[in-house]
Amino acid sequence: MSTEGCSPPSLLSHSVFLPVERAFFSSIAMIALDIVPFLFFLLPASVSAHGFVGSVTIDGQAYQGNIPGGTTNPSIIRQVSTIDPVKGATNPSLNCGMNATLASDVANANPGSQILVGWVGGSTGDSKWPHNVGPVMHYVTQCSGPCSSFDSTNAEWFKISELGLETSDTWYQANLDVGAPANVTIPSNIAPGDYLLRSEIISLQLAVTVGGAEFYPACIQLSIGGSGTGAPQSSEVCQFPGCYNDTEAGIYTPNIYNPPITYTFPGPPVAGFVNGSSSSGSGSGSGSGTGSGSSSGSGSSSGSTSVSGTVPSPAATGSSMPSATPAPANTSSVYSPSSSTSPSPVANAGSASPSSSPSAGSQSCTRSIKRSTNPQPHKRRSVRWRH
Repeated sequence: MSTEGCSPPSLLSHSVFLPVERAFFSSIAMIALDIVPFLFFLLPASVSAHGFVGSVTIDGQAYQGNIPGGTTNPSIIRQVSTIDPVKGATNPSLNCGMNATLASDVANANPGSQILVGWVGGSTGDSKWPHNVGPVMHYVTQCSGPCSSFDSTNAEWFKISELGLETSDTWYQANLDVGAPANVTIPSNIAPGDYLLRSEIISLQLAVTVGGAEFYPACIQLSIGGSGTGAPQSSEVCQFPGCYNDTEAGIYTPNIYNPPITYTFPGPPVAGFVNGSSSSGSGSGSGSGTGSGSSSGSGSSSGSTSVSGTVPSPAATGSSMPSATPAPANTSSVYSPSSSTSPSPVANAGSASPSSSPSAGSQSCTRSIKRSTNPQPHKRRSVRWRH
């Protein structure tokens, strides 16, 4: 059969589909060019969306922390190995932070001392705290000897403050997100001694699934003076890990993005003596171990960053999260913020001599919350919950 005047099938097919192929691959190339820069944009954000305690101010005296995984300088804040959160309620690092190691210094404080904890974001602490959903709580344990050599692995902690929702759709943690430090007051009647203060943020933006909560604990070494007799009851203490479980209310929060909600704080209640309901207790706040590690690690962690030295102080805003005042019993609202202002952080301060000047004040809170008003004079932008 003659094929004269006919094109070969292969050539005909190629000539028909070549423009379609060119258009297809051109579209794929354009999409790739659009997506790749976007992915590079997301990468730094995901890496820097964590943080640590960069500084602590006690009655106006500032103390610097160390960069996670960096060079260790004298500090009262136990150094962690990474800005990443602790994941899982049974993680040994829930004690004082990821692979936390002993700090060399101890700061003086007094009953009623105002403590500002400067939570910062990023690997070097050069940005603001990145989260705004979840509680801010503070625990204390008494050291058996100087806190600079105290192993807190088996320590028994009691709670002295807890802050949750400020309004029906805004958390007190959102104040950190705009640069304010967390504010806690040493109980006015606490017994004197050497104590670790454990500042903790639980970030709940991923807690809609079990195991999604992100824990950020940090330990600060103190020596508290005075002549108080306040101590917790045995029912008011717990160990870390051990205080929480991954499925309890306040840790697993499937309805966190369906406000208004009633939030239940995890862990034990605030110790009764903090609110003045008892002057002394039968429980011990001290740990049973001694040694060189604050949790599961000792010494400098591997993977140190190339940056060394202390972190910069957070921006001095002249405001902080509210300090607590005693609340009436059987109330469902957050304890009312104090109307008095707290000292501002001292900017660009290095390791400092301990402060010993006394100041008055007390700390209290309630267990369940719905909403509250904030009479604090500081101004803060409105912050919606974000992932």
